Amino acid sequence: MQKKSFSLVEATTNTAIGLVTSFLIQIVLYPIMNIPVRLEQNVIITVVFTVVSIIRSYLVRRLFNNKLKNEKKQNSK
Repeated sequence: MQKKSFSLVEATTNTAIGLVTSFLIQIVLYPIMNIPVRLEQNVIITVVFTVVSIIRSYLVRRLFNNKLKNEKKQNSK
């Protein structure tokens, strides 16, 4: 079972990798799809989705850790 702080570090690391990947894909994909987005707008879009992704990843990790913790408690009875 992970500590809460480690869950946050894992979620942030995973999302940081996704941030770079997403930003590069958007730079290529938006022009192909004829979506007019300035570089500054692309940065804002990427940052917003990144923050949401960190929060989502952290909450999902904690949910699964709590589920595992509860299962271990029930199995030890």
